[in-house]
Amino acid sequence: MMERFDSKRNYGCRLQSDATLYGLRTLVMQNEKLRVTILVDKGADIYEFLHKPTDTDFMWQTPMGLHNPSTHTPTNTTAAGPFMDHYAGGWQEIFPSGGAENIHAEVSYGQHGEVCQLPWEVTVLEDHPDRVSVQFTVRTLRTPYLLERRMTLNSGEAKLHISEILTNLSSEPMDFMWGHHVALGEPFMDEWCRLDCAARSIKIHENPYSKNQRFETAAEFTYPTATDLDGREIDFRKVLPKSSRKMDMSYLTDLTEPWYALTHTKRQLGFGLRFDSKIFDTIWCWQVFGGGEGAPWFSQTYNMGLEPFSSWPGSGLDDVVRSGRHKSISGNAVIETHLTAVVYEGLTEVTSINEQGDVEG
Repeated sequence: MMERFDSKRNYGCRLQSDATLYGLRTLVMQNEKLRVTILVDKGADIYEFLHKPTDTDFMWQTPMGLHNPSTHTPTNTTAAGPFMDHYAGGWQEIFPSGGAENIHAEVSYGQHGEVCQLPWEVTVLEDHPDRVSVQFTVRTLRTPYLLERRMTLNSGEAKLHISEILTNLSSEPMDFMWGHHVALGEPFMDEWCRLDCAARSIKIHENPYSKNQRFETAAEFTYPTATDLDGREIDFRKVLPKSSRKMDMSYLTDLTEPWYALTHTKRQLGFGLRFDSKIFDTIWCWQVFGGGEGAPWFSQTYNMGLEPFSSWPGSGLDDVVRSGRHKSISGNAVIETHLTAVVYEGLTEVTSINEQGDVEG
């Protein structure tokens, strides 16, 4: 449920809750620096993360575009479930399984679990010119979880503050994967972009991922250098042009600090994310530099998924439980976590992002 609620002002921090996109309930949060559009009916996805001073939306949008799942019935079912049929890009919350379809503890999960497929409830917590804060809540269907996400904008900041509470509604201990599927891309991203993070290791996906992958399956490297299939040393921080026609899936692990930043070095403009390493201790790195041949991308796409995650690889909950890389929650227990997304200017590289979202270069 979402009551119609709109800030009665056109300055400072403000909210609009009576918007719809393709029939989907949509909430818009904004201040002087940012406009953030959330698809309430579709996983509470962050569909737009627009930096107003530069008119830059950092969220990638797929060629298929946004549509309403309730009005687009698949012609047949797939083992992976409906995720790809309705994937429009942007930023999804992934829980309680991530990556491939799988069965764990007698629960059948489609691709990327449950919460990104469900409508969420919305409660306005604060509405003032200097701050707006909204709580999004979802109850999973196949598993006994309640997930609450509070999103806050403060006046004058190019930062989105997110705090989350996960509750196990059952008396049984539960295994889970939890992540934030953030996809950045055109028109912001191009070959002038640089990836910075505090990882020490690069781990390539454990199974063949793409006919155009650069690196040997299951290889491991010391960040930021990797060796490609031709034996060349590659700077993993460098974004390739779309014409390179490469696609890789890897995992940035052994983080000394939990943050990443993607900077357009020519525009000196970037997007950064600071997260909680107690929950999100790995960055999934999905690089599609024009190399996604065949279904579902057909060589149309140019984007990078930079995704804080609790576990790796992206082969589903059952697989990560067998490898011991999952997280667990006790019966009737609560877990709290937090993230801060920030837009910054005037830098060509980033050396740190602190918990408040302050960026240093």
